[in-house]
Amino acid sequence: MTETDIYRHLRDYRDVLGAQAEQHGARWPEISDGRLIMMMSPRARHQFVGHRLRKQLEPQLPDGVILMVETDVEDASLGILRTPNLVVVDETADLAHREALDPRSVHLIIEIVSRWNASNDYREKVADYPRMGVPHYVIVDPRDQGSAVRHWGISTQSGQPAYENEEHYRYGDTITVGEWKIDTTDLPRYDAGSER
Repeated sequence: MTETDIYRHLRDYRDVLGAQAEQHGARWPEISDGRLIMMMSPRARHQFVGHRLRKQLEPQLPDGVILMVETDVEDASLGILRTPNLVVVDETADLAHREALDPRSVHLIIEIVSRWNASNDYREKVADYPRMGVPHYVIVDPRDQGSAVRHWGISTQSGQPAYENEEHYRYGDTITVGEWKIDTTDLPRYDAGSER
């Protein structure tokens, strides 16, 4: 069985499993490295951070560029399907007819770290997104005192596409991505002991 066959089977199984997952409070699975990745659905605290980020970014976007929430981004040739928290993407005529976003039309992905699943955002997605050609990836981490990391500039490292630049921020800093600015001052933090 080829990697393409494995991905096709995982993709079919994802559709069946995803419908069941919704009934139990889980998200539709993501696919990477020949495996399905299951996560809990984002809770209110997590989604509130996303709401604040969306309110900041949407007014800054030029015509023809939109912000989408919890939308599949897929590169079947790589066997990767991710569902980022926020995606800044070109608005194209075929968007209404696609099941997943083409990563080549993506400008920026923002992931909001969940309390118990940080490695997925900090390790696996830092590897997947440059392979998919996503030019800018920002991780917002509401845990502890609040922080963020911006990744950009794709080059080849050890034979694989990887981000060559990384900048760290604390809550209170402003993150600049091209012409867009994200002010972290008023982003909510998770309470000590909260689940998300």
